[in-house]
Amino acid sequence: MIQFDSFQLDNGLQVIVHPDFSTPMAVVNVMYDVGARDEDPARTGFAHLFEHLMFGGSLHIPEYDEPLQMAGGENNAYTTNDLTNYYIQLPAENLETAFWLESDRMLSLAFSPESLEVQRKVVCEEFKEHYINKPYGDVWQHMRKLSYTTHPYQWMTIGKELSHIENATLDDVKAFFFKHYTPANAILVVAGPVTVPQVKELARKWFGDIPSGQRYRRNLPQEPAQQAARVLDMEANVPLDAFYKTWHNGGRLDASYHATDLITEILGSGASSRLYQRLVKEKRLFSNIECYHFGSIDPGLVTIEGKLVKGITMQEVEAAVNEEVEKLVAEGVDEKELQKAKNKTESLIAFEDMSLMNRANNLAFYALLGNAADMNTELEKYQAVSSRALQQTAAAIFDPRNSNTMHYFARS
Repeated sequence: MIQFDSFQLDNGLQVIVHPDFSTPMAVVNVMYDVGARDEDPARTGFAHLFEHLMFGGSLHIPEYDEPLQMAGGENNAYTTNDLTNYYIQLPAENLETAFWLESDRMLSLAFSPESLEVQRKVVCEEFKEHYINKPYGDVWQHMRKLSYTTHPYQWMTIGKELSHIENATLDDVKAFFFKHYTPANAILVVAGPVTVPQVKELARKWFGDIPSGQRYRRNLPQEPAQQAARVLDMEANVPLDAFYKTWHNGGRLDASYHATDLITEILGSGASSRLYQRLVKEKRLFSNIECYHFGSIDPGLVTIEGKLVKGITMQEVEAAVNEEVEKLVAEGVDEKELQKAKNKTESLIAFEDMSLMNRANNLAFYALLGNAADMNTELEKYQAVSSRALQQTAAAIFDPRNSNTMHYFARS
């Protein structure tokens, strides 16, 4: 059970305090309720660009990293299609340094043509290195476009195309910041050897006077139910043919979420999974294969992907994957296999909760979903999944009309 307290400042900033006196280190985590799904379709990649710009200095702190390093701290950030998260770990006696750093860039990020140009180059190089020039790097650009016709999940966090970042103006960047990077749109989590009165005092001192801003309310176009299978054939300079298949599934708060997670665990998580045992070890069709889901807040994707063994045809692997999926839908799983998946999930949750940083991050995420206390009931929800519920969820997901398949051929 993760213990925490929470309160809200007058400007709308949610604050969560997780005391842990077993460590001398503290974590300060700021999560903003903005991700790639919130971008203008003609200006994508901005959420990720901001992850970089936020380290470019603020009005009173030209170099973000320097004072943090002097305080013995380290920091990082990540962006997803759903959210943007910044976190600092430092000795608890220097906790106020983290409040100073995070509040100054929330209030007065330094917008300059020079900073934008530096970070633009960094992001453009990342785009080229990982998504244009890297083998298989363009897979999800194509798969997202194939799988989504309407919802903004149709583009990756890095952006829909390189030109959107190349052409970003300072006015574009400022508008995005003032719309999303506000106290009303943020969650602050402080974890470590701290007390609620201490955090209240620091939060009011450093964040209390920042103007609230408008709470961002989403009105995103929803993806219609898919009525027919889609197939895309691609050729690229890659060493091996690859197979990718997605199916739409419910969002993070959907009743089917935990059953979906267990399905992907059983089908394709690790060397003991069904797909690996049957299609890699026994039939030797794939050199590797996995099944996973995106865990996205809005309805997402269950995915099976793998690299083919040389000499094996795409028709062979597609038939074999479909056979395994159909078998799960027709026969379900027995109690032993289901319990094994639940046990592994329990171990993963327990291992993750050992890290103070992970606990802080998860508290922010569950608060973003609606209730930080739900972090403490996750395991119960997994344990409550019955074999019947799992089979029903599999049948709903693995409807052939709900599928998107890409045959990714190595250019000969």
